[in-house]
Amino acid sequence: AAMAHGHGPGRCRCCGEEAAERGAAWGLYLRIDRQRLQCLNERREGSGATVFRPWEERRDRSQFVESDDDEELLFNIPFTGSVKLKGVIVMGEDDGTHPAEMRLFRNIPHMSFDDTAKEAEQTFSLSRDPLGELEYPTKIARFSNVYHLSMHFPKNFGAETTKIFYIGLKGEWTEAHRHEVTICNYEASANPADHRLEQITPQTHFIS
Repeated sequence: AAMAHGHGPGRCRCCGEEAAERGAAWGLYLRIDRQRLQCLNERREGSGATVFRPWEERRDRSQFVESDDDEELLFNIPFTGSVKLKGVIVMGEDDGTHPAEMRLFRNIPHMSFDDTAKEAEQTFSLSRDPLGELEYPTKIARFSNVYHLSMHFPKNFGAETTKIFYIGLKGEWTEAHRHEVTICNYEASANPADHRLEQITPQTHFIS
């Protein structure tokens, strides 16, 4: 008799197992220093932090951030170590409030909206993604040593405010190595060799 395709342990790679692996890949939210996480122009204080959560909870519509004065949002995301960022998911409503563009900056702590005039490391045109299914791959070479990520959402699909339900960050994390800072006072005693060199170096003066 042919064996039935069972979903028992060890018989096949199953949906649950793959989902767990996929969830683990999107685990960088665990590496965010939430005490220092900032979201500028959020309508409700602290709501920006709620969009960084487990991949399995991305469709929880009760947690979201909405912009306040206009459609722009800016996240300053410090990590607890060094991150190699490989991909991003941005999930919103299937309407005009969904962000239409995302700009990523690396290692510029405390960015303000004025700072967004700088050229971004990478810019993405976003599609409406109400289910959290679209992954935007980063240029890994540019995001291989990230201790602080800024995400700027400059515009949406036409609404007055922007709404984001979930932001997924995929990549690898490395613990920060805290080196003891050693302050060396090299000038404590002058090195005679330095001064001897000066005397035998011919001085050439250019007159313009």
